[in-house]
Amino acid sequence: MFGNQISMSAVRSTVLALLVGLLSVYVIYPPPDLSQRVSDWKASGGYFTFKGFNIFYHDSQGLGPASEVLVVFHGYPSSSYDFSKIWPNLTEKFGRVIAADFLGYGLSDKPVQYDYSIVDQSNMVEALLEKLGVTAVHILAHDMGDTVGQEIIARYNEGKAKFDIKSVCLMNGGILPETINFRLGQKILLNPYLALVAMRLMGKLSYSRGLGEVFGPHTKPTDDEMNDQWALMRYNDGNLVQHGVIQYLPQRFANRERWVPALSNTDLPLHLIYGPADPVNPAGTFLIKYKELVKNSGVTELDKDIGHYPQIEAPQKVVQAYFNFLDSLIQA
Repeated sequence: MFGNQISMSAVRSTVLALLVGLLSVYVIYPPPDLSQRVSDWKASGGYFTFKGFNIFYHDSQGLGPASEVLVVFHGYPSSSYDFSKIWPNLTEKFGRVIAADFLGYGLSDKPVQYDYSIVDQSNMVEALLEKLGVTAVHILAHDMGDTVGQEIIARYNEGKAKFDIKSVCLMNGGILPETINFRLGQKILLNPYLALVAMRLMGKLSYSRGLGEVFGPHTKPTDDEMNDQWALMRYNDGNLVQHGVIQYLPQRFANRERWVPALSNTDLPLHLIYGPADPVNPAGTFLIKYKELVKNSGVTELDKDIGHYPQIEAPQKVVQAYFNFLDSLIQA
């Protein structure tokens, strides 16, 4: 018995020492370099200041009519780079295409001691568009960006929006909080105690596994794509703000009676492009409920194997669906 106690004590001490060692290594381990692809994306963008923090954004002149401006909202845990595959198509259609990395994401600043919220991210969008002199936009959003879109639509419905909205197109995201199927990684990061350890010990393997599982079975990110996602998340020590930025999830529940009716009650042209192989927002629950609650929205359901990131998994299908929606507005 005594021998077993010594043995167990030694095991615990060894495990603790190993964890402390891993933590120490990770704390001083530098983030990966940005690839040439992401470096080029960064070089073609710029920064503006919001509440004293640097926000990265793209503002591309397009080939379409100057009056047609598109603003793009990315999701969690990624960045505006998610739209790089369809960016050339968007700039062919619109006269101007704008996308920012939300505070705490991508190439923007990532303050640790900060009260991250959807309302604040929406205020940032308003500040950016005001700085750029934009008074009317189309909105294309994904994931957490859908929720930013819902808050902005709510303001529009109340007559409080700081710019006019011509149309809104959403993609996969937790638009209806009651249908969200939380992933294990999200649950861990929402817990303030577990998150303290998880944010420090988060490695590329665990990050890639968690992100990759929300893609469709045959449209997983390539190694290069996953490396870019990892580098963008780690940029500016982004791993250390994951508990803060993921607070948009409980905010969805707290504001459900504002953000869901914002869609069902709006008179704005509204469309959803949806990848049905989405484990976070499953077709069997989310899509049925969305069609029931948001009857004023059109829906394009993509191929059955497309998952949570349609603009990465099936970029040309997304472009086709989105442009069909826009063209229908002209014909109406």
